[in-house]
Amino acid sequence: MADVIQQQVQTATISGHHEVDYLSDGNGIKDWLYTVDHKRIGIMYLILVLTAFLAGGLLAMAIRLELLTPARTIMDAETYNRVFTLHGAIMVFLFIIPSIPAALGNFVLPLMLGAKDVAFPRLNLASFYIYVLGACMMLGAILTGGVDTGWTFYTPYSTSTSGSVALTTMGVFVLGFSSIFTGINFIATIHKMRAPGMGWFEMPLFVWGMYSTAVIQVLATPVLGITMVLLVLERAFGIGIFDPRIGGDPVLFQHFFWFYSHPAVYIMILPGMAIISEVIPTFSHRTIFGYRGIAFSSVAIALVSFIVWGHHMFTSGQSQLINGVFSFLTFIVGIPSGIKVFNWVATMYQGRITLKAPMLFAISFLLLFTIGGLTGLFLGSLSVDIHLHDTYFVVAHFHYVMMGGTVIAFLAGLHYWWPKMFGRMYNEKLAALSCALIFVGFNVTFLTQFVLGSRGMPRRYYNYLDQFQPLHQFSTFGSWILGLGFFIMLGYLLASLRGPKNAPADPWGGTTMEWQALSPPITHNFSGTPVLTRAPYDYRNVPQGVDK
Repeated sequence: MADVIQQQVQTATISGHHEVDYLSDGNGIKDWLYTVDHKRIGIMYLILVLTAFLAGGLLAMAIRLELLTPARTIMDAETYNRVFTLHGAIMVFLFIIPSIPAALGNFVLPLMLGAKDVAFPRLNLASFYIYVLGACMMLGAILTGGVDTGWTFYTPYSTSTSGSVALTTMGVFVLGFSSIFTGINFIATIHKMRAPGMGWFEMPLFVWGMYSTAVIQVLATPVLGITMVLLVLERAFGIGIFDPRIGGDPVLFQHFFWFYSHPAVYIMILPGMAIISEVIPTFSHRTIFGYRGIAFSSVAIALVSFIVWGHHMFTSGQSQLINGVFSFLTFIVGIPSGIKVFNWVATMYQGRITLKAPMLFAISFLLLFTIGGLTGLFLGSLSVDIHLHDTYFVVAHFHYVMMGGTVIAFLAGLHYWWPKMFGRMYNEKLAALSCALIFVGFNVTFLTQFVLGSRGMPRRYYNYLDQFQPLHQFSTFGSWILGLGFFIMLGYLLASLRGPKNAPADPWGGTTMEWQALSPPITHNFSGTPVLTRAPYDYRNVPQGVDK
């Protein structure tokens, strides 16, 4: 690694003052709809994924409200199944998978590399409209056709039930192309458009995370696409693929689905880890511990993710030998994840920690993701998983990894780069309050569900025994606290947009290249060609007690 401390942009932040920022460079609707500027495309993605998150969150609160009592509360059983499916499909396919790569990644990655745009700007815009088309197909089918299969579309139910399952799965198929195109774009951009002087081990760790995610997107997503096409063909033409009544094998669907969906878990979590790798050294004012360890662990997670799908199928009738192999491989996944957590904590050790909003969310991530990872060990153990499979223990584990991990990290990144994206600072006190409510509300909601699952409460059930009601009520109360935290966040972020552009180029003291651009950046990011003259995350020459 170069013996250097920070990036310098030779002319961008000097001569860039007279240039128009990307938000002001044409404000007409056509200027936005036809733009090929990666920053504007990232903002459009951000608006859509946050809208999807709002819709999915309201559906989740409706589900929890229904489970407040053992019998019917606000909806019947059929509506409950449809709401459950809609919540899962929106959160997984429309929010969690695209949230960080498509929104924050699109905006930040070229800036971090010192590039003026992604490698294929028109392909970038095409991927956005493909996302919109796929979302409309999927949501339209679920809302009008009453799909109630759950977001996994398990056969043989999805091949025999009424409703618009075929159109829904084709919507997922179309969404996959958006993910693939984004992955191809990022891989090409990282390989070919790095600033002069930026080798592979001078890249920010966020870029390493995006690169590993892109590899998974390109290699794994086609498997889901093929699976959805086979499902449609079986429904349309009666071809025996998954339905045992016509010679198919429903377990084959599980193999296809989880061969994609387990790597998809890392499509969701690797970008979150990448954000944490940016936030922690910045707010600890300390050189990142084990740069190469974190970088290579991202690649290791990407590779191992392809060989552990079978741990979702321990109860499906697999042989004892293959179950043992998948159980062993599942524990291996914990090694690169543990390396990251250890290195983040080591970076914070003896650091000059500043508890701004991004760091608060990063610390929340460390606590919640660790719980999610450790509870995964229970589900990776054959003898324990047999009892916990399809219970609320799985629901809690999944949400601790996906929401406690990906969503919390997304919020850390959103607060971290908000001044860069919009040129405005938000209310720090309200941000701290929001983080506290989200952290408390999340734990009240989902920590309770570990107890529910260990006591035998099955997931996806509309009614339940009276003995589970106190825990369900406690979990529902937690969802209200969680929702309050998010609505406060929505309020102060929107309020910040009404104020003047008051954010400096580098409000946090970051050392990666995006902080050398203006806030918000000019249309082409930098006026001149940025040159890397010092590696990221190196605070050795920053005076003690003085923020950069």
